[in-house]
Amino acid sequence: MRWQNERRSENVEDQRGIRPAGIALGGGIGTLILVLLAMFLGVDPRMLVQRGPNQPVPVPQGKAAPANPEEEKLKEFVAATLAMTEDVWNELFQEMGQQYEEPKLRLFSGQVSTEGCGFASSAVGPFYCPADRRVYLDLDFFEEMKRKFRAPGDFAQAYVIAHEIGHHVQNLLGTSERVAQLQRQMPKAEANQLSVRLELQADFLAGVWAHHAEKRKNILEEGDIEEALRAATAIGDDALQKQAQGYVVPDSFTHGTSAQRARWFRRGLQTGDIKQGDTFGTDEL
Repeated sequence: MRWQNERRSENVEDQRGIRPAGIALGGGIGTLILVLLAMFLGVDPRMLVQRGPNQPVPVPQGKAAPANPEEEKLKEFVAATLAMTEDVWNELFQEMGQQYEEPKLRLFSGQVSTEGCGFASSAVGPFYCPADRRVYLDLDFFEEMKRKFRAPGDFAQAYVIAHEIGHHVQNLLGTSERVAQLQRQMPKAEANQLSVRLELQADFLAGVWAHHAEKRKNILEEGDIEEALRAATAIGDDALQKQAQGYVVPDSFTHGTSAQRARWFRRGLQTGDIKQGDTFGTDEL
């Protein structure tokens, strides 16, 4: 992926090295990993929750610990990727007659105190907090993608960031709130199905971003698309459940299968048309 000559976003907040006490359950693509691990080890996942999403907590003050050169390069990559999402979504929102509000992206290590979703551990993976409109990311997750999920590569990492920005787009468009309201009136299995559709739409929006970033900036190199598809496949609910517990429970899916995640990302990448991503209006995902 060609990113080195791109501008760096000013919306990256570096809190690496700051380790608040307490853990809360986040809401990104890594949430399922933590829940499955807790169940696999015989731990009640609710024991991991310290504060609810509507209980803001103060952000701890302090100076981030010095990072090694490899981490600093990753930070530069994150800032460049975030800037490219800003450029694309600013333009697409303008075309829709709306104003895009650029989110913050907070880097942390180990644990983080969010401003709208309580405390979170890096075990939940990258996540988006709609209450404070921030993406939270521990750079160690990229190493985990390479080592645990066998999904290395910078464009695979860009897909992860773009997916979380996709949740921000859903938040700005009101999709997330509408889904949350419906889920509160549904049995758990049906609510999970809406979560799947929300996550698959975020995958689609990540593909839309990639389509327009490539069109405007020619960022893709040979093998990049395969990297992103490999990442989408590795974090499907079926793949994660099989890895964690050896079997699959479809009724508990919250993010979609490997095939579904890859399919919707590819659709966004191919069409670049946000109108083609209605995951809620189709019977076949």
